[in-house]
Amino acid sequence: MSENKLSFRALQLANEQRTAYGLRYSDFTRYRKHCANRTHRLRSTLKTTHGKGREFKKLPPLSTDNIKDGHLELLLFESERAWAYSQDLVTQSLQPANEDQAGTLRHSATGRFRRAVHWSTQLLSHCQSLYASSYLSAEGLMQITIYTLILNGRFLRYRDNFEDAVIQLSVARHLLDELADRAATSRDQALATVFADEIGPEIRYCAHELGRERAYNVDAIAAELSEKHRGEIVEGCDALIQKFRQEGEVAGKGEGRKKLAILMWEGQPVPVRNPELVDVLLLVQEAEAKITQSREPARAEGVSDKGRKGKSGGHGSKKGVAAYDAILLALSDAEEVARKLVEAQQNSGSSSTSAAGTRDIHFVHAYIVYQLLSRRIQRDLLLVSALLTSHRPQASARPKKEHVDARLYPAVVKLLDTVIQGLAQMRNLSIVDESPELASAVEARLTFTKARRCSYLAQCYVAVKKYAEALSLIQNATIYLRETRSTLSIFSEDPISSASPAYYPLTSSDLDALESVISQDGLTIKNEWFAYNGGSINADNKTYKKPLFFDIALNYVQLDMDRLQERAGKASAPVLVPVQAVPAKSRLEEVARPKTPEPQAPAKGGLSSLLEGWWGRK
Repeated sequence: MSENKLSFRALQLANEQRTAYGLRYSDFTRYRKHCANRTHRLRSTLKTTHGKGREFKKLPPLSTDNIKDGHLELLLFESERAWAYSQDLVTQSLQPANEDQAGTLRHSATGRFRRAVHWSTQLLSHCQSLYASSYLSAEGLMQITIYTLILNGRFLRYRDNFEDAVIQLSVARHLLDELADRAATSRDQALATVFADEIGPEIRYCAHELGRERAYNVDAIAAELSEKHRGEIVEGCDALIQKFRQEGEVAGKGEGRKKLAILMWEGQPVPVRNPELVDVLLLVQEAEAKITQSREPARAEGVSDKGRKGKSGGHGSKKGVAAYDAILLALSDAEEVARKLVEAQQNSGSSSTSAAGTRDIHFVHAYIVYQLLSRRIQRDLLLVSALLTSHRPQASARPKKEHVDARLYPAVVKLLDTVIQGLAQMRNLSIVDESPELASAVEARLTFTKARRCSYLAQCYVAVKKYAEALSLIQNATIYLRETRSTLSIFSEDPISSASPAYYPLTSSDLDALESVISQDGLTIKNEWFAYNGGSINADNKTYKKPLFFDIALNYVQLDMDRLQERAGKASAPVLVPVQAVPAKSRLEEVARPKTPEPQAPAKGGLSSLLEGWWGRK
């Protein structure tokens, strides 16, 4: 019998169709037309039409032997079609243009609503027969029972029969809580939570109309009324629940099913109350697991290659960067789903349907955006590290001036721009703004990244001989670094270790290292600027000119070159040659002769002689 069981899930099918075909934005007309088209296609597929033309062909009655999933779906869509039509008529009756026909429209809506209850009751009777014959699981019967109770309760509330309506809805809420607690997958749990959130405000409204003192406590009302009336409303309710629990235990021992891990934010769980979000967040969870697995081999490879020369480190960094593509894609899909849910709630004009005191879909959307931005920032920082590591000069015995690719610093600056953009967006999120420590940590990382960006951008200007702009950027980097220290010192004595997001670690040694680099770069730029044109701002950068009075001192001061070479370490020890004694007779007598007078230039006066003295002419 287990092989012939029908896999009919009424709540899952209804939720998928409502979400995809208009009810997300409360478009009942579109959903009604979709249900009409779907019923026509199902009748054609099942060959349950009433003939062609004017000849009416009576259909044979359904039995447990010849019934299929399609027959159950046909009854469900007939009920959904009638319910959507009734809601569409109620919406039209509330419009000012139809004020004269409001009574007629509401009467027609009541008839359609009653027709929907009839179709759902017929579906429930077929499912009960299938369950008794072991053709349907306990979960399938519970779902169609819940669907019928919700529809009947809403019809009674529409007829202002609040006492019976709150009983029907409370029993449905109790069964939904049972489904959520014993759900085999996270999607089934979210599905039950969605329907429970939908009927929660209706239970509160009925209790308020009945004059109950604590009408706001929906859980207590549902628990009280369901315990009293569930045996009367649902035939064999306790036995059905017990059977459902047994099936859940058997399914749990079988194949391992995907369950979403609990998402935490500041020590409290993040509620995921929508099946669509569960699907995309499961993909995010799988991608995060792959990143965690890829980090361990990368660390081991990095340790083993620590003393090895070559480009193995850059290869590992590229693998690490590529691992973020899957998780960024999954988080982008999750953000899109959450944004559509937020837009649907805003366009429909309804408030949050979640329980009071819990986090709504706006909070979940902000949480997903925060995770997406953090992963992007983590990826970009890894790219920056990979670029700087791949262009790091090899150590040599003789120090040389570092020569790097001209495209390196612009690429690093572009990556840091994206990091700054992500941090700025993160700072404006509501969940970050509500946490002072986290806001301070994000602000500190924002100013620290701006300081790094100014430092690398200054190197770009140095490459094109624009030293004034480079020094201005170095000064801005110093200011940003000072702001970082000031921001982190507000909340604790040891600000670096207080609030430290894992995606962007920041330590006191990082601040000290950047400060040292900035001060060293500032001194180097000043020296290069003075050697280039003497520190002039208005000089022509295309032609190189020595500064004025550059070599005047050499015309008036005699340099001791031997002493300079000795201090430079280039002077060699003098070689002592023994002098042989020369006899006195062989010495020549020295005759004093007058020196040859040097030719004297004709005397010049005026401005020309003064300028010749300036430019080194004698």
